[in-house]
Amino acid sequence: MNQTRVIDVTKIEPRLKHAAVFDAFDEINPGEAILLHNDHDPKPLYYEMIGVKGHTFNWNYLVKGPQIWEVEISKNDPELKIETIGEMVVKDIRKAEVFKKYDIDFCCGGKTTLEVACTQKGLDTLSIKEELEYLDKTITRQLDFNSFKAAFLADYIVNVHHGYINQNAGTLKDMTQKVAEHHGKTNPELELIRDKVDELIAELVVHMKKEEKILFPYIKQLDGIPGGDKVAVFSSVMQPISIMEHDHDIVGELLKDIKKASHDYMAPDNACNSYRFLYHKLKEFEDDLHMHIHLENNILFPKAVQLEKVA
Repeated sequence: MNQTRVIDVTKIEPRLKHAAVFDAFDEINPGEAILLHNDHDPKPLYYEMIGVKGHTFNWNYLVKGPQIWEVEISKNDPELKIETIGEMVVKDIRKAEVFKKYDIDFCCGGKTTLEVACTQKGLDTLSIKEELEYLDKTITRQLDFNSFKAAFLADYIVNVHHGYINQNAGTLKDMTQKVAEHHGKTNPELELIRDKVDELIAELVVHMKKEEKILFPYIKQLDGIPGGDKVAVFSSVMQPISIMEHDHDIVGELLKDIKKASHDYMAPDNACNSYRFLYHKLKEFEDDLHMHIHLENNILFPKAVQLEKVA
């Protein structure tokens, strides 16, 4: 077993510090690590390594100041698959709250990595990683959606998330119409929100019918649940899944438009109670849709693809 090499950068000439770390990293094998010792947070080195080395390393703080900082930098196996945002949420649904906090898309954008998402938004990757790692160290009771059979998960989505849309879509549409009528002249963004909500609901109504009548019955058959004639009119389950994911992308863009127009659901100071309640319901609707799409894109659809391969 190789001994971890310690690099005390406080003893290295400033202009040579980063080069020394890069050289030491290049010399170790996958699975091995170097230990960086410094007198301040070496975060700039992290971002330089991301730019030069990509996702070939893990960065783990062992000591975080104030006088001493120590970081374990380990080398990844080149065959190791980098975990996506969607996969993180599949493993621990609580991480969705962290991603929502920073407006990181974990449903439609769930196939990207944390580093890429943070770079695109100009976020501090290490700070967000620390929040996610804190959750790893805490234990709370939660639904393990990944353990659900595909058929059961499809029924769960219909009963919980389709049910939520069916119960709230009409009310939400009426509310946006009435608030736009009363306040649209002074707050023209409300008319845009009304139009986007109309588009969103129309898209969801058709989308849910396609899932409930075509895709979900086929998934349930793949999972061994009998019932009705063969419903598949396609050569692979990937065909309807691709259509559903495209629908999700459309819904995701509409949600972004509504959120932007509503200034992140922040009503003006002089807004009436109906105005404020509308924004509250819009955020609630968005939160439910994010979870809805996550369960499909990141859990149900991969399960269906795997079931079809086995079948």
